[in-house]
Amino acid sequence: MTTATAPPGLSERDAERLARDGRANAPVRGSSRTTARILRTTVFSFYNNVLFVIGFALLGLGRYSDALVSVGLGIINAALSAFQELRARRALDRLQLLAREPVTVVRDGDERQITPAEVVEGDLLRVRGGDQVVVDGPVLGEGASESRSVLEADEALLTGEADPVPKAPGDRLLSGSSIASGEGWQRAEAVGVASHAGQLTLAARADTTDQTPLQWRIDVVVRLVILLVLLMSGAILAQALLDGSTVLRFVQTSAVLSGLVPYGLFFLIAVAYAVGATRIAGRGALVQQTNAVEAISRVDVICTDKTGTLTSGRLSLVRVVPVDGVPADRARTVLGTFARSVRAPNATTAALAGEDALPGASAEVGDEVEFRSSLRWSGILTSREGTDTQVVVLGAPATLAPHLTDAPDVVDGLLRETRAHAEQGLRVLLLARAPGGAGLRDDDGRPALPRVSAEALVVLGDELREGVSEVLAGLAAEGVATKVISGDDPVTVAALAHRAGLVGDAIAGPELASLEPERFDEAVDTFTVFGRIAPEQKEQIVDALRRRGRHVAMVGDGVNDARALKRAHVGVAMRSGSSVTRDVADIVLLDDSFTTLPPARTEGRRIVAGVGSSMYLFLARVMTQMFVILIVTLLGLGFPYTPTQVGLTLFTVGLPTFFLTMWARPAAPADDLLVSLARFVLPVGILTAGFGAAIYAVLYEMVRSGLSRPDISERVYTLFESYTGLRYGVDADFVTASATLGAQSGLSMFVSVTAIVLILFLEPPARLFTAWAPISPDRRPAWLAAGLFVALVVVLLVPTTRSYFGLTAPDPPIIYMVVPTVIVWFVVLSLTLRHRLLERLIGLGGSGP
Repeated sequence: MTTATAPPGLSERDAERLARDGRANAPVRGSSRTTARILRTTVFSFYNNVLFVIGFALLGLGRYSDALVSVGLGIINAALSAFQELRARRALDRLQLLAREPVTVVRDGDERQITPAEVVEGDLLRVRGGDQVVVDGPVLGEGASESRSVLEADEALLTGEADPVPKAPGDRLLSGSSIASGEGWQRAEAVGVASHAGQLTLAARADTTDQTPLQWRIDVVVRLVILLVLLMSGAILAQALLDGSTVLRFVQTSAVLSGLVPYGLFFLIAVAYAVGATRIAGRGALVQQTNAVEAISRVDVICTDKTGTLTSGRLSLVRVVPVDGVPADRARTVLGTFARSVRAPNATTAALAGEDALPGASAEVGDEVEFRSSLRWSGILTSREGTDTQVVVLGAPATLAPHLTDAPDVVDGLLRETRAHAEQGLRVLLLARAPGGAGLRDDDGRPALPRVSAEALVVLGDELREGVSEVLAGLAAEGVATKVISGDDPVTVAALAHRAGLVGDAIAGPELASLEPERFDEAVDTFTVFGRIAPEQKEQIVDALRRRGRHVAMVGDGVNDARALKRAHVGVAMRSGSSVTRDVADIVLLDDSFTTLPPARTEGRRIVAGVGSSMYLFLARVMTQMFVILIVTLLGLGFPYTPTQVGLTLFTVGLPTFFLTMWARPAAPADDLLVSLARFVLPVGILTAGFGAAIYAVLYEMVRSGLSRPDISERVYTLFESYTGLRYGVDADFVTASATLGAQSGLSMFVSVTAIVLILFLEPPARLFTAWAPISPDRRPAWLAAGLFVALVVVLLVPTTRSYFGLTAPDPPIIYMVVPTVIVWFVVLSLTLRHRLLERLIGLGGSGP
């Protein structure tokens, strides 16, 4: 319909032209990482490309089991990483701050409804109570007049301001806010990406995932191993080419060398994170970024908003303080009647109406002025059957004070008591009455306070979430600091923090903003309570803490918290908060309860401890294989491994590391993990490789000598020929291949047994194994080691499995060689670890782990 009083809007032709020029309110699209970039960095990395080439070569040569063992885990890990990255990107791409409900604009003088995306710069929008603001622009007032608007905007999610904000003509409405009451006109000035909502959406979509310390350490270790493997591979493969090795042997050697990279660590940590996330979900927290399971365990400072996080967002009645001379029962009855009679309840009246301790029933309302932040009071005109009408008002004491009929000293006493309660973080309202005949409006029908007499002060408090005090006390005992950041008055916030058990000084946002950068960082580290904080200052506070080396978690529920959540090491959102905040958060508290944080930290510490233990086994095996290959190559013997023999690692290392991670006990994250790894891995790798190379060399020469005798049985020839594929006959190639196979079998048995024994070093079931760690109360690792040993024996005795892994039967010469060597290895390694012999030999001091 045509609206005569509306300011002029655009014509349809102008709107179409502006839309073609790219000045429409188009939703924010795209993200910082494309699909091609994700696939390039996760699937088609340099290491994976090497694996793919080796895998295709082995398939082409018909070595299907070799191809599966050598490249399978790397491909699975790459696929898993790509899936996680693509899923996270899709979640961010779906993120939109604005709803899609139609909005009303004026085009060609007519009001019509269009989608928010069709709004263009210069459009005239009608905004009403309950509407979401979809563009930035000024209020034009009611109709064409320039009188003061009755429009109020709810900007709580954007700025943290709890009360509706009055908007007069010329005041700016921000996209993402909503209209709390009233109606008016808005001119669209900033649309799409240029709007406040667009900028917040862009910031929320930014890819800011931090690598956790454990991920960083694993990445460093893997890169170091890759470098060593490349250097070693160049020399070994060059020698193989000069010696005229077959294509099959060349490809198999390449597969073994590439298999030295402990890529399984990435797979292990991904599985550990997933299991940890599942366990945490059972405690009431949804983990959206898997590495947050570990990151939350390393947090040493938590920044939290006040409303909606520390508090439930609900008010509770603390006390009713009647004015001298007013019966307490009457004051409480008047208050209960008022709360249950209003037709437009707000948070305050809803809380009061739910108080069973307040008497009073709903009364007929003749007139009502609903609460507005511009008025700071609300009132009703009530009447009951057989009684006169009366006016009851409830509002801010300072606002009602000039209209009180009470004596000046009574009014002064009420204001003093109000200030005293406010300093304790409590909200104080004044309940007052006027006799019949009084009204709530002036002659023009506008709200106006009559002369009233004070009945009582109504003291309200923010309701702390259940368990907050206990959780904060527990975090403090663990050395985790808590900082409360709010847009409210610092005194109020400090009082609430004190109620929650926090002790510390408060500072206001304007004072913080005036400080120099160094003083700013120092103040952020020193103060506990931050009041009157602007939304952008929350991100600055998180940044300052990070610059000082703190590991930060940010807990929030509003859109104004989104940027700070993205900047923190761990972003934690309340389920009841903004959808944008939930989407960008790493962890969402499903029950809006802080009590979920301690179990989440415990689970994170368990995972860190478990993956740390697993790294000992992984890297010990890698170092052993590298040293064996170097020693055997220097001795000029055959290459000591085939891909399928290396596949035994799945049973002797891969399987135990998984269970050790799942069974790990929570422990504080260690800062010296790499040093501790070196103290364990180097002695184990050097000694195991030394003994293993000795076994390999002795068996190699024994087999060569045995095959050179003419009385060798035909069965032995057939056995070796079935594996090597060489023609029957005692020639040099056959003898070398057979000797290599026999020596490889003995080496694989020795290394597999020692890998199982290392489980007992890490989780000792008895004092005999306590050279590295104290006796473990958990007996499951010991049973796991026993089960793995039985499985290894079965593999060696069953021809099918033995053939699959490229092993020979455990003939007496091999048994006689491996068993005593394992015993000697155990004794020497125990003495070396217990007395730190390697560290002393190279001149390093230090204590044990």
